[in-house]
Amino acid sequence: MKPAAFAYAKASSLANALELLGSEPDSKILAGGQSLIATLNMRLDTPRLLVDINGLRELSTISVADGFLDIGALVRQCDAEKSAEIARHAPLIATALPHIAHPAIRNRGTIGGSLAYADPAAELPACVVALGGELEIAGGSGRRTVKADDFFTGLFDTALAPGEVLTKIRVPVAASNHRFGFAELARRHGDYALVGLTAAARIDGAELSDIRLVYFGVGAIPMRARNAEKALADDTVDAAVAALPDDIDPKGDVHASAAARLHLAGVLLRRVAAQLYGRAS
Repeated sequence: MKPAAFAYAKASSLANALELLGSEPDSKILAGGQSLIATLNMRLDTPRLLVDINGLRELSTISVADGFLDIGALVRQCDAEKSAEIARHAPLIATALPHIAHPAIRNRGTIGGSLAYADPAAELPACVVALGGELEIAGGSGRRTVKADDFFTGLFDTALAPGEVLTKIRVPVAASNHRFGFAELARRHGDYALVGLTAAARIDGAELSDIRLVYFGVGAIPMRARNAEKALADDTVDAAVAALPDDIDPKGDVHASAAARLHLAGVLLRRVAAQLYGRAS
């Protein structure tokens, strides 16, 4: 299929992009386009206007300031994958990036696009939640910041309002006592994961604290396993695995049953816990 007819405008600045979005309520932002083009072709999206924000350099920077790593929403995934700043200050994101689809997709796909699209099986949304990050949003009434925990509101749904643009992702800079974990299980590399897990914690000797376990592919949004977090901090990995049914309720499909996904979630928790403790997984 081919897309329904639409108008096209290339924004010259962020202010111009917001002006264009405000001029047509039925509009969509074109950034990397790796998800949008497919939904247009299938006519799942039929906007009257596409606002192209490619080329806005103000949204394409990576910097460190005041204890945070700032990643512009237009940073390409392939550039983020090569970034020394991200590898040093947000190693969880650096670890996850090579698992996103294939190089051809990452060459065009953007960091902000993955978050704004909010696919529940995507790696980056879970990473930003695990890191306790926040997202900067610009709109006609100014700028606002939303915590990653509050940004993802439902299946392919976020806190972005019509006419708003995600401009920046901010995550705390990793410290020497921070530990991170990442694991996913997919039928083939590059496929969406059947189940995935991202994690962040602090370690003091042999003790973990401030644990954040965030699953993807098991619900409509990135799912924090809060009961498993508490069990891992206070008890054992076995107790954390036993707590998972209170945290996640994965659905079955043609790729895996609900019971299989829950079992795999436990397998990944054991692997990621070993990473947090600094042991081979």
